[in-house]
Amino acid sequence: MKSVERPAVIQAIAEARAQGDLSENAEYDAAKEKQGFIEGRIADLEGKLANAQIIDPTLLDAEGRIVFGATVELEEVNTGNAVTYQIVGEDEADIKEGKISVSSPIARALIGKYAGDNVDVQAPGGIRQYEVLDVIYK
Repeated sequence: MKSVERPAVIQAIAEARAQGDLSENAEYDAAKEKQGFIEGRIADLEGKLANAQIIDPTLLDAEGRIVFGATVELEEVNTGNAVTYQIVGEDEADIKEGKISVSSPIARALIGKYAGDNVDVQAPGGIRQYEVLDVIYK
């Protein structure tokens, strides 16, 4: 963002300025809008990096409790379908990789539970009940 996008948008603004009257220059307005977006995104990413903490799940000592960073094996009680999720931060969440956000409804319901516990999760289709099969810190 800083080394590619920011210089490109500055160049686009300079080119649009060179075309003359800025009051009716759509290219200038678009470049300024893009510049605002880029600067906001840079500030957002820098803020996240400044507050970031690295959590090594292998070093967690949660005594079998589900915590941030833990990998959880679940079985849906009604269907018997087994799923495995790792509870991660919002920016790392990727359901295809089995990583769910700590702020998701299922993760919020799981936090603090142990293997053998049953958990009710409010899903868009209604309440789903899961049994916690295992809690792994890997």
